[in-house]
Amino acid sequence: MRAHEHGHSHGLVHDSIRRSRQGLRAVGLALLVLAATALAQAVVFAASGSIALLADLIHNFGDAATAIPLGIAFALRSARAERVAGLGVVLAIFVSACVAGYEAVLRIVDPRDVEHVGALAAAGALGFAGNWIAAIVRSRAGRRLDSAALIADGAHARADAYVSLAVVASAAAVYAGLGIADPLIGLAITVVILRITWESWRTVRDDHAHG
Repeated sequence: MRAHEHGHSHGLVHDSIRRSRQGLRAVGLALLVLAATALAQAVVFAASGSIALLADLIHNFGDAATAIPLGIAFALRSARAERVAGLGVVLAIFVSACVAGYEAVLRIVDPRDVEHVGALAAAGALGFAGNWIAAIVRSRAGRRLDSAALIADGAHARADAYVSLAVVASAAAVYAGLGIADPLIGLAITVVILRITWESWRTVRDDHAHG
């Protein structure tokens, strides 16, 4: 009986290590993609001054940062740490929504011209691509590893991809002479991020209830 238990224990350790490595690989790849996306968008924001783009890149930086608690959780091979990391993901999304909303309201009160519209549209398209890739990586790994935190992160990265398309819409509106549309779209992005926060919270909460 002891021999059987000993062998079974080794099997569990092996599975745990394999799960940890797969989780870290998924988190690391998504981090690289989103960090590169946000950095490129930051360069365009510095030139354009678009609030819609600022809202998107703030969220993308926050999204990339969620890789840190998730990576730690997978490195520790702890289900509890993973659930706590899920809460960290939700908090990061919420904070990014608050910052984006504040900046949008500030720009509505104090309007400024948006420049380099072509680069702005390209930055929005880049945001869509980066988030879509990150969503695929996280969602597939989340389902494979049965990780609610990764699944929540993947779902909100997919939603972020569509949010990035709003930056393209902002560029089109500014090009058409509707400058006020940029902070208004930034505000709309904030509302979408808040919805993502709620949906991600429900996913993580349900995991806590079953954990």
